[in-house]
Amino acid sequence: MISECHPQIFYSHTRDVCESCHQEEERQFERVYAFLRKRENRTATMAQVVEATGVEEKLIIKWIRAGRLQLVHFPNLGYPCDSCGAMIREGRLCAKCLGQLQADLRRAEGKKEKEDRPRHATYYTQDYQER
Repeated sequence: MISECHPQIFYSHTRDVCESCHQEEERQFERVYAFLRKRENRTATMAQVVEATGVEEKLIIKWIRAGRLQLVHFPNLGYPCDSCGAMIREGRLCAKCLGQLQADLRRAEGKKEKEDRPRHATYYTQDYQER
């Protein structure tokens, strides 16, 4: 397990951990990749990879999101949707959450368009006929 880095500024723009933690993450990545590279392990689930390698799930997810582990080669791996946590294989949101977000945006755009329309006042007059 990688210990949490002490708060500090990292000079590399591509790392979110200190050099020591980065080296440890690289050793763990090699362990995971070596496991998955074996033909019999390519269909392993996330739980099986974690159990076999001892590497935390959050690190494996980090590597998947970074593109270091490409899911096209590992059909039973996935990562959680940013909104609801359902397992997905691409993007940041599952189809359900993406659909909901798109529907919400359409509603907001429709409401904004309605509010932005120029309003024309309508006045009614009554004709008074003198008798």
